Amino acid sequence: MSKIITADHTELYVKDWGTGQPVILIHGWPLSSDSWDDQAMALANAGYRAIAYDRRGFGRSSQPWRGFDYDTLADDLAAVIAYVGAKDAVIVGFSMGGGEVARYLSRHHGKSVAKAVLVSASLPYRLKTGDNPLGAEQTAFDQTAQAIRDDRPKFLAGFFEKFFNVTPVAQPVSQELLEWARSVGMQASLEATLACARSFTTTDFRAELAAFKVPTLIIHGTDDKIVPIEASSRLTAKGIAQSFLLEYEGAPHGLFATHKARLTTDLLDFLKV
Repeated sequence: MSKIITADHTELYVKDWGTGQPVILIHGWPLSSDSWDDQAMALANAGYRAIAYDRRGFGRSSQPWRGFDYDTLADDLAAVIAYVGAKDAVIVGFSMGGGEVARYLSRHHGKSVAKAVLVSASLPYRLKTGDNPLGAEQTAFDQTAQAIRDDRPKFLAGFFEKFFNVTPVAQPVSQELLEWARSVGMQASLEATLACARSFTTTDFRAELAAFKVPTLIIHGTDDKIVPIEASSRLTAKGIAQSFLLEYEGAPHGLFATHKARLTTDLLDFLKV
């Protein structure tokens, strides 16, 4: 474990496991790098260097008041890449983390990156507009923000049931895992939680898909109720020239837990190519 200091004096918590080609894992909202632990261990055991960090405002990183826009978040990723001295890295973004991958590739011109992976990513644009009819209404995002302000623990409890597709008749993850996810979500600052939600719901990455100039694996569940596949990865795959889309039939948003063995296998297979 290390902690690095960014240009604006924000402290980022970084895990650095194993040796070999670096694989940098970027977590989703509102979790932390711990959500990648199963895959990170498998990568390290397979001869790769698994690097995962807590986004500013989340997990064990510091909680600044500013810096939750994607330019700053991509600069944080650049700081991690520079700190660990990564070359020919594979950058992997889950959900909101897909935005950091896209903005890093466009803003930092893909420096030191050999491949990219998007898992349940919220690209290319979440907001419904006249030229983005598959997006979600702004009112839905406003209601989410208000629910977080009103009672964040209650919101997170319901959110993670939807995140993993838990229903009265289906329990794809344990109750303990749901409780863990909610506790991790509560570690984040309220400002980071709200500001990052604004960023990933209102940032339009469609023009930045052209910045993906490296082989890119896209993985998404067909039953994702948080970021529906038809409004996200199916569109993203069409916009990235060197991409391959793997659809996990019936999988939810949080497939890093529900389909962790398959996800690990697919990551390792992609790395070997």
